[in-house]
Amino acid sequence: MPKVLHVVENLDRGAVENWLVRMLQHAARRSTKLDWTFYCTLPQKGVIEDAALAAGARVVYAPVTVSSSRQFIAALRQELQSGAYDVLHCHHDLMSAIYLLSALGTPVGRRIVHVHNADEALPTPSIIKQRLLREPMRRVCLALADRIVGISHHTLDTFLAGRPSRKGRDSVHYYGVNSVPHTAEADDRLRFRRELGFADDALVFLFGGRLVPEKNSVFVPDIFASLWRMEPRAVCVFAGAGSQEGAVLAKTRALGVESATRLLGWRTDIARIMSCSDWFVLPRPEVPMEGFGLAVLEAQLAGLRLLLSRGIPDDPLLPTARYRRLALAAGPDAWATAAIEIMREPAPSQQAAIDALARSPMDMDFALEDLLGFYR
Repeated sequence: MPKVLHVVENLDRGAVENWLVRMLQHAARRSTKLDWTFYCTLPQKGVIEDAALAAGARVVYAPVTVSSSRQFIAALRQELQSGAYDVLHCHHDLMSAIYLLSALGTPVGRRIVHVHNADEALPTPSIIKQRLLREPMRRVCLALADRIVGISHHTLDTFLAGRPSRKGRDSVHYYGVNSVPHTAEADDRLRFRRELGFADDALVFLFGGRLVPEKNSVFVPDIFASLWRMEPRAVCVFAGAGSQEGAVLAKTRALGVESATRLLGWRTDIARIMSCSDWFVLPRPEVPMEGFGLAVLEAQLAGLRLLLSRGIPDDPLLPTARYRRLALAAGPDAWATAAIEIMREPAPSQQAAIDALARSPMDMDFALEDLLGFYR
């Protein structure tokens, strides 16, 4: 059983960390033993840390932040040597270069760089520093990693930056997704609307995710204001939080749709919320594209109709998906019209989506075996 060190931010609400803990728990249910340690670059305990520990993982905090690069590298090197790890699995895209440099001269036998988005951002506010560091850090990753893994074809191609994919070394691995939570009974849909103070026949227009510029959450009130004029039963729900929360709320007030809008903040029952909704909207900026779009896949399992920007790749779309992909430049009226049109079509089959997932590389069993294959 290989001993794996995953370098992550911390075990909180991040998509990467939640996916890893989900795979850890699935392995435990299958009685597949894993020897995983999470090396957290942030020293704060997260909401899923206890779940990781209960599933058999260890958690180690870096004693200094990455900004103290020399001390950070020394501390990570010490952990790699004292822990006698077989695999270093890095989850911070270009920043993984620092972790690979830390592993030089250690007995770690396999080094993996996992690329989770195509933003290629670095943790510095200086645009000049980002431009100067981006290519050297990419070259370090490509030279020192035994394998580069992207969460979608677009993500992998972006990271390789025009270089040909190396067979057996560069690959795509899709997140494993559990379909079980994405169901809701009719009475739960009714209860959800009443909890939020909406009419029983309300049609829920859902944005689920971080309220941040990368998701373009501030465009959603514009779409909803147009939709509300066309369909008075429509209501808007935001399940998530982030830096644009205040801007979103201000825009709902300015557009006069505050009474039909609810901002729920971070929720642990997002699967239930999706299953109680009617549409799912994600107007992400078109450049750079989304890495994978896990919420897009989950929305399909919940039986939702999707309104997506051209910044969403095809990878998370199942053959059963009922969706419209629109340009942001088309404007909110076009998005609202698409929402009305897609609602007139037959509802997507939730069971068909679940069956399609079981035949895809996003199936939990397939994804776990594929992931473990990186360590063998």
